[in-house]
Amino acid sequence: MPLSPFHLAIPVHDVSEARAFYGETFGCAEGRSSDIWVDFDFFGHQLVLHQQPLSAGQIEASTNPVDGHDVPVPHFGVVLEWATWHALANRLRARNTAFVIEPGIRFEGQVGEQATMFLLDPSGNALEFKAFKDIGQLFAS
Repeated sequence: MPLSPFHLAIPVHDVSEARAFYGETFGCAEGRSSDIWVDFDFFGHQLVLHQQPLSAGQIEASTNPVDGHDVPVPHFGVVLEWATWHALANRLRARNTAFVIEPGIRFEGQVGEQATMFLLDPSGNALEFKAFKDIGQLFAS
């Protein structure tokens, strides 16, 4: 069964700044919009940014320890193809992106080997991008 696109609406404190970040940093195509919200094609999914005051979680994110890193909670993201993930990591590095967790490989040579990176958008929303060496191991334990 093919995957269905998700719809996710998140708060941003400045729609213009967020529009530039998602459009320029990731190359996401813009859909419908108004002065206080904007839709993006986020790697085939519908991401909607709604202007709201910064929340406490955006100002100071909580973390959980995972595999030796402090992973921001909450966070969202997308699982990309291996080559697409590497191209995005290179694009972000070339733009001097500040990472919360630098691009790297986890569980190398093991079941569930994956590439992962974390960064924040201008409103402090945490994003994770990952890819699996073998996508069939997405839910492997």
